[in-house]
Amino acid sequence: MLKIQEIREIIKLIDQSDIEEFVYKHDGSKIELKKRVNKPVQETIQYVTEPVQEPQPVIRQEVVPVVPAVEKAPAAPKTAPVQEIAENSTLHKIVSPMVGTFYQASSPDSDPYVKVGSEVTSDSIVCIVEAMKLFNEIEAEVEGKIVEVLVKDGELVEYGQPLFLVEPK
Repeated sequence: MLKIQEIREIIKLIDQSDIEEFVYKHDGSKIELKKRVNKPVQETIQYVTEPVQEPQPVIRQEVVPVVPAVEKAPAAPKTAPVQEIAENSTLHKIVSPMVGTFYQASSPDSDPYVKVGSEVTSDSIVCIVEAMKLFNEIEAEVEGKIVEVLVKDGELVEYGQPLFLVEPK
């Protein structure tokens, strides 16, 4: 069976090539990848001519609305620290290699693989993404410290969606 990193490499190669479909079978396992191909859209332009009407005079009426005095609502709390962390280019993003359900631990009773402040190595397992009843262990791929967990346990994730921010060593 292929490792997650090998599957990621195959996905990247297919994305960069003209291949539309890829099937890999080995020892009863099967991986099938299909690329969405955008077909050119046919555009039809139709010109319609209508007689031009002369503009009608406009009658203006001034209406002054009565607006009751309203107190200003308190401003929403600023989320600048989160934006600063997300925009910090020195942080490494661990992204989901597939569409599926994100789990922080191997079972509901277990402790999470990592949490904010955890030290990780390149081969540390940081979470599981379940896709079609298969549980795929996601590795950190970088050495460093977990700065932020971007996804909640049990949440659906998309391909390429950031899951963690890691401060590399």
